Amino acid sequence: MKRFLGLITIFCLVVPQTGAAEQAKVEEGFKPLFPKDGVPAGWAVRDWADVKNAPPAGAKWKVVDGVLQGSDPRGTWLVSEKEYADFTLKFEFKLGDRGNSGCGLRFPGFGDPAFDGLELQMVDPRYYPPEMKVPPNELTGSLYRAIAPRKQLFKPNAWNAYEVTLRGRKIKVNLNGEPVLDIDLKDQNTPVKRHDGRDAVGLKDRPLKGHLGFQELSRGGAHVEIRNARIKEFRDAKSSPAGNDAVK
Repeated sequence: MKRFLGLITIFCLVVPQTGAAEQAKVEEGFKPLFPKDGVPAGWAVRDWADVKNAPPAGAKWKVVDGVLQGSDPRGTWLVSEKEYADFTLKFEFKLGDRGNSGCGLRFPGFGDPAFDGLELQMVDPRYYPPEMKVPPNELTGSLYRAIAPRKQLFKPNAWNAYEVTLRGRKIKVNLNGEPVLDIDLKDQNTPVKRHDGRDAVGLKDRPLKGHLGFQELSRGGAHVEIRNARIKEFRDAKSSPAGNDAVK
């Protein structure tokens, strides 16, 4: 009996360690974006409409128990000080009933990330007025107002998982484990309109290097929540911006 119990103990010790080793192998090369609680180091809060401007008075993002909490008041971007070129970004997000957020990709230090860089949409459809027919390219999984996802996989009031890979002008997005975008920006010629009706920069001419960011536009008192955000950069010549196209 003692020998049997000893074998069970050894098995219990080995299995978790093996699982941890496999997880570490899968995540090799990834770095956490928000490793500590408190105000995120290496990030700045900026205005929603133009990231060169200061945010609303008192707006602050914070990490609580490992979860990034969106700002109060709304109408902000949390912007990385660092710029990124080619990478895989993974994170989970959760929205309230009227939640509206977004993940900004490769945007400059001015303008609206949705139109001067790229914005991967994160929104609960209930954010919009009930009578409004929302275009698919404004729902979760889209490049905002530009490219609609293959299918709608957003889970209301639950944790959703994004995996985003950018190499040169190619972008792939998985939402909750399924592919929703797989495009080459150089092939995209459809005009994209800004909120004021003006033409935005064409997708094929968007920057190949820029800041990352998370947006807070939620209504109803609930903030966007982000957890397990981590990034792996690609630095080999083949996948660098210069190896595909010149940085715009």
